[in-house]
Amino acid sequence: MTTMNLIETRPLKPLFLSYLFPAMIGMLLMSVNILVDGIFVSRGVGPAALAGVNIAVPIFSILLSISLWIGMGGATLYSIALGKQNVERAQRVFTLSFVTMFAIVVILIISLLFNLQHIAYLFGANDSTYPYVKEYLYIILLFGVFYTIENLLSIFIRNDGNPKLAMLGLVTTSVLNIILNYLFIFVLNYGVTGCALATVLSTIVGASVLCLHFSWKQSELKFVPKFFNWSDVKGIFIIGLPSFIVEASVAVMVVLYNITFLYYLGTDGVTAYAMVNYIHTVLLMVFYGIGMALQPLVSYHHGARLMQRGTALLKIGIVTALVFGLITAFVAMIFPSQLMGVFGDNAMAVRDMAAQGFVYFAIGYIFLGVNMVLAEFFQSIEKIRLATVIMLLRSTIIFIPALLLLPKLLGAASIWWVFPVAEGMTALFVFLYVKKSRRSVFS
Repeated sequence: MTTMNLIETRPLKPLFLSYLFPAMIGMLLMSVNILVDGIFVSRGVGPAALAGVNIAVPIFSILLSISLWIGMGGATLYSIALGKQNVERAQRVFTLSFVTMFAIVVILIISLLFNLQHIAYLFGANDSTYPYVKEYLYIILLFGVFYTIENLLSIFIRNDGNPKLAMLGLVTTSVLNIILNYLFIFVLNYGVTGCALATVLSTIVGASVLCLHFSWKQSELKFVPKFFNWSDVKGIFIIGLPSFIVEASVAVMVVLYNITFLYYLGTDGVTAYAMVNYIHTVLLMVFYGIGMALQPLVSYHHGARLMQRGTALLKIGIVTALVFGLITAFVAMIFPSQLMGVFGDNAMAVRDMAAQGFVYFAIGYIFLGVNMVLAEFFQSIEKIRLATVIMLLRSTIIFIPALLLLPKLLGAASIWWVFPVAEGMTALFVFLYVKKSRRSVFS
């Protein structure tokens, strides 16, 4: 009996926790890599470099969004196939996902490298920040395929019943990234280039650790020669679409925030938002980790036609997300200055702006986790339209009008309220919809 078969009979709470902690820690450490880059660049190079790296983050996020799109779409089909005891199809889906992602990412990287300056200015760079954007992003893009491979492997390994190894690979990447950032920036004085090199080298080592899964005795994860199927390609992209929207919308939202802060509050506003956004990136990935812990379990139960247990897992996930959201919002409201202080000796006015803004911004975490868990659940049971609508509501349909209208009506300070307004209204709409049509949603 494989590890995945055991989830049919194991009690739900310990089962969920066995996936939750590795997933949350893994996603936390993945996002900590970006936060560490920000802290070391801010302290070792300066605030202009921090703003430059923050402008580069959305472009970096595009690569992650591709790996999440294909990885989560493929992994959902993979777990459903395992739930149906169809190991051969699961292995075809894994191979197809890997090859498809690799091809798309290589083409995308080549396109970005040839249009780097134009894209950087489009994403909010100016003459003072572009040199840092170029310095950081050029190296990241050259080796970006390793980052996407690591992410895709961690998703499939978690779905193959080995969440601890998925976490270990990301732990290795994170710890090594911290060590190399310190070495390259503070010892060797490589500046932003050193930051990018640290990210790249640590990612390659972390991906190598994940490859140990292929020698695990209980692993069903294997590359097979005959894998291509148009129906599976379509299924991967359709099912993975909500995950793509999650990460791609991060890039869009950061760009729009950068442009808005630059318009209303100048470079200081962009730097203040960069400080908040680094903390937010970490928290967003932790909340996403709750959904990622839910996904392999719900997908397997869906494939095995055990939806009563799957719905019970959803309730556990919602409670977990709500509790974590309340705790996060409380801590952010009590210690905003201390959280912003990790970015070093920025001007006091900038740090105060970031701390005051984060108090309002953090209210959104109360609703964020619930939205993410519900979207992940619907994605896991192949209700893609519902999952997609949730993600579009919070990242586009509500977010963009709020970002355009609030500062015009209420002043520049209300920019910080856009995130909680978008998340809160999304949660309200989803609650009303689920309450109205519960049978059709969960059947």
